[in-house]
Amino acid sequence: MLESIHVKNLALIDEQEVDFCKGMNILTGETGAGKSILIGSINLALGAKADKDYIRSGAEYALVELIFSLNPQQCEQVRKMDLPLEDGNTLILQRKLMPGKSICRVCGESVSASQLKKLAPYLLDLYGQHEHQSLLKPAAYRKMLDDYVGEEGTKIRLELKSKLEEFKKITEELEKQNLDEKERAARTRLLEFEVQEIEAAALIPSEDEQLEKKYRKLINSKKIKEVASLVHGFTGYEEENSAGAVVGYALRELKTISGVDEEAQPLIDQLMDIDNLLNDFNRSMADYQDGLEFDGEEFAALEERLNMVNHLKSKYGNSVDAVLAAGEEKERELERLNHFEEYMEQLKRRADQQRAELLLLCGGLSKLRAKAAKPLSGQLKKAMADLNFQDVRFEISVTPEEDHITSEGYDQVEFLISTNPGEALRPLWQIASGGELSRIMLAFKTVFADKDETDTLIFDEIDTGISGKTAWKVAEKLGKLSGGHQIICITHLAQIASMADGHFLIEKGLHGERTATSIRELTEEESLKELARLLGSGEITKAVFENAKEMKENAKAVKG
Repeated sequence: MLESIHVKNLALIDEQEVDFCKGMNILTGETGAGKSILIGSINLALGAKADKDYIRSGAEYALVELIFSLNPQQCEQVRKMDLPLEDGNTLILQRKLMPGKSICRVCGESVSASQLKKLAPYLLDLYGQHEHQSLLKPAAYRKMLDDYVGEEGTKIRLELKSKLEEFKKITEELEKQNLDEKERAARTRLLEFEVQEIEAAALIPSEDEQLEKKYRKLINSKKIKEVASLVHGFTGYEEENSAGAVVGYALRELKTISGVDEEAQPLIDQLMDIDNLLNDFNRSMADYQDGLEFDGEEFAALEERLNMVNHLKSKYGNSVDAVLAAGEEKERELERLNHFEEYMEQLKRRADQQRAELLLLCGGLSKLRAKAAKPLSGQLKKAMADLNFQDVRFEISVTPEEDHITSEGYDQVEFLISTNPGEALRPLWQIASGGELSRIMLAFKTVFADKDETDTLIFDEIDTGISGKTAWKVAEKLGKLSGGHQIICITHLAQIASMADGHFLIEKGLHGERTATSIRELTEEESLKELARLLGSGEITKAVFENAKEMKENAKAVKG
């Protein structure tokens, strides 16, 4: 569950910290007080796109910190993502916004915003003000049904995705090879020439690197010979100031004192070793110098070979190894063209076999969906009845379309509903109003909550377009849902607010000379006054206050 949120320098918030409880957490306040800022800050901490305008005017940065206590399944998921935890099951998310950049951390360890986005679904489920509009998009229905189908369906979809990629490669190859006879003949002649050209070169792997080294040496042979001659002279014995001659002079002089000072002998030995090493080096230098003879014919042949290799590289690849690989690929393509009919027949057989495998997977997925559609529609119908849909009829239609195979299968999924007696079932997206869609989405949330491992559900103004008895039905549903989940709910309705286990008031006012939003937890007495305000009376009379108390007692009875 979400234990607390700390927000600093974000929009109208100077600095606020809120500790949430288990069960139902209600946030209320006047329109424009800044309730959406709180939800926005949670989204930011979970990796939503950041904007420098979020930073409070005059501040250098904005900060949002969330602290979660996780259940075992959530802990396992965090470990799979190789992210740290504190005290076994505590997760601390922190995001710091600065002009031009943001820093994200999990328990002090830096992570990317994309990692936070990947983690977010395992921590909480956030129902925004306009999420019910997804019910107007038939493409979303299949995903909802698949969420209900669960892991077995997920495995099939993963295998289906892999198989479909293979199938697409084969069909693309079939289209690519669909040449007429004249084009094949021209392509065959070109390939024969290219293969012969590469074979005639008799290339050796990595030959270009060796040729270029040798070429660089020969092209610089004059400079190399000059340096070698100088170094041979400097380290020899012929010239008066050469290293060998100077070391020889030093050695002879040092030997003159060996008879009078025994401590000079180790130095004589060291200098003799130096003289021997220098002598060996000088001989090696002489041998190196002798091997530097420039052969004009050899250079011409080398240059010609290098030019030929570079020509092939410019046509077939940026290295000899790439040219050889290209040659092998061209040989394979030539072999295919020489046995074109046989190759095409083989490709078609593979395509047919893979399409049959795809249809088999799609069929298995379709059966799972059809099997799940009946109990899911039954549960949704019951959940909608609990939300004051009288005489509602609801069905989930699963229609296979074998000519439209995708990575999600070949089914078209439709939600069909009738909210009035005597009316035929029609697609949900065609007939439902905004208020109805909001309640239907809540029905989905309550049905899926039992299957969901996410402890925390956040509802941002679930009360859109409802009032009266319907509002109380929605409140009852949320109250019962809070028995097994942590609910954080922004609302304008007293019926929903009466279900609060923790009630927070969001206010906007002047702090010093600046406007700021503040959040504070209400006492039981303050909560009743806020309920009375939400009931719509301009003045909180005794009767309104008693009404609020009665509503609170009814809420306690509903929650058991």
